[in-house]
Amino acid sequence: MTKKPMSVHEVVKLTGITARTLHYYDKIGLLKPTIVTEAGYRMYDETELSRLQNILLFRELEFPLKEIKAILDSPNFDPSEAIAHQIELLELKCKRIVELITFAREIQNKGVATMNFDVFDKSEMEKYKTEVKEKWGNTKAYQEYRQKDIARNKGSYSKIAKELMTIFSDFGELKHLTPDADEVQKKILALQKFITDNYYVCTNEILNGLGEMYVGDERFKNNIDKAGGDGTADFVKQAIVVYCSKKQEK
Repeated sequence: MTKKPMSVHEVVKLTGITARTLHYYDKIGLLKPTIVTEAGYRMYDETELSRLQNILLFRELEFPLKEIKAILDSPNFDPSEAIAHQIELLELKCKRIVELITFAREIQNKGVATMNFDVFDKSEMEKYKTEVKEKWGNTKAYQEYRQKDIARNKGSYSKIAKELMTIFSDFGELKHLTPDADEVQKKILALQKFITDNYYVCTNEILNGLGEMYVGDERFKNNIDKAGGDGTADFVKQAIVVYCSKKQEK
């Protein structure tokens, strides 16, 4: 039997969030009440409470409200996949908190001379969050990727994938050079153009993120190193850093 909708007061009591927050979520279209009574009371059923649960989990993981709305409104959103991603992100957050506690205790025991800023590094968690946002974020880049993905699935996917691996193979042939060498930088430009032409508009920001992923994600790293030889993924990442830094200087 379906439970009757809950009032704002009941939702506040259940979740611990404020009525003001619920009203704001309604205002921005993030969480609309199921019904509004003639007296003006907002009521929320199980569907909206389930959405609220997702909102609160993503908020706990520091996703901005705008991105949460895009994710939950995406036609590709899968609740079962979402909870799996949320668990993995929460585990990463838990691991980081434990490391911070350990670090703080070291300072307490050894004094402020303890210097280790690695514990403040959030890159692993941010990389995973980026993957979630790209998958469900309904961003312009993702929509472009989906449109081009349809074209790839009509028979050209394997050809495009092979061409991309050829580019990484070319990078393997350039590893005797420094990452800032003109020939290497021209190849980075070619890589950026290839991604834009076949996947989505590859801005310098996106390209920089891809560089991080090439070395941080074992799947990418293994495939790139397979195409260009050991160390190719790291070489490409270094070359991307140089390329993007030069673009910022201009």
